[in-house]
Amino acid sequence: MAEIIEFSGTVLTGPDVERRGLWSVDGRLTFLRPAAVPDVVLDGWVAPGLVDSHCHVGLGKGGAVDEETARLQATADRNAGTLLIRDAGSASDTRWLQRRADMPRIIRAGRHIARQRRYIPGLAEEVEPENLVEAVRKQARSGDGWVKIVGDWIDRSAGDLGPSFPAAVVKDAVAAAHDEGARVTAHCFAEGTIDDVLDAGIDCIEHATGLLPRHIPRLLDQDVPIVPTLINIATFPDIAKQAETKFPRYAAHMIALWERRHGRVLEAFDAGVRVYAGTDAGSVIKHGRIGEEILELHQAGLPAAAALDAACWSAREWLGADGISEGASADVVLYANDPRASLEIVLKPQCTVLRGHISRSAGH
Repeated sequence: MAEIIEFSGTVLTGPDVERRGLWSVDGRLTFLRPAAVPDVVLDGWVAPGLVDSHCHVGLGKGGAVDEETARLQATADRNAGTLLIRDAGSASDTRWLQRRADMPRIIRAGRHIARQRRYIPGLAEEVEPENLVEAVRKQARSGDGWVKIVGDWIDRSAGDLGPSFPAAVVKDAVAAAHDEGARVTAHCFAEGTIDDVLDAGIDCIEHATGLLPRHIPRLLDQDVPIVPTLINIATFPDIAKQAETKFPRYAAHMIALWERRHGRVLEAFDAGVRVYAGTDAGSVIKHGRIGEEILELHQAGLPAAAALDAACWSAREWLGADGISEGASADVVLYANDPRASLEIVLKPQCTVLRGHISRSAGH
């Protein structure tokens, strides 16, 4: 017998599109009323499962974590309403989580790639420039269509942020990934790094704290989105404080990047650059904070519906995942009120349904 869930509330099929009458039948959504009586009726505002477009399941402060820790990380994300994760690099092989019906869907990027001794130890595959192309091909073949390069980090010899790899090598690496059928994203803090990765034909930019007015036309022309990870950028003052005695120039740079974090995101959004929500959970940032990132995007100046959209309808479309449509997997989140009108409610999902199964319920 089919397992049937009826959603009796308003259904948000887009940031400004409402419908009524939605069911899940054997894990698939339908707008056609089933002949059978539903097994359960869920009330509330229905939205597609949220998307965390920069997340690190299976990653801890020192690198890979055990399976139970990874499961708890993914569970925290699911309980916050995140039902689709674009992995931005993990030292763990999380394919086993992809096979679990009770865990969020994960689009893996393999292990992110950094310059030797120029990143947090244990997190990335570390290579020298002459081995970057080979490393990118390897990760492209082991992931799900994405590769992550650490574009810059502190260069202790210069006392400031510096590019991890020569621009010409990055260009060759991006071309190699494209040849393997994968898209490339890059961790970029500094201003000049954004120039380099745009020259290389990058497909996405993470953090983008160094975004300047000169970059915006190029982002638009090349159709490159940004994932600002604002709740991670909030850690910059602490990083600067720890570094200011030994690396004062780097510390001042990090503070300057933090101070204009909201303005650069709003400028990009107002110009038409695509902005997606990502928490950077893993290592330092706790999992399950997608609601906070949505609110931070709103604080930066994005309208409430647009801030939600950055983690919802448009994010799913970008990643090739279904939203709420006929025959789509029943991956939805329910809220007590309209999240576009009361954005803070994204912090407290009333219920999540994943693959047609109620995964979390508050008060039901």
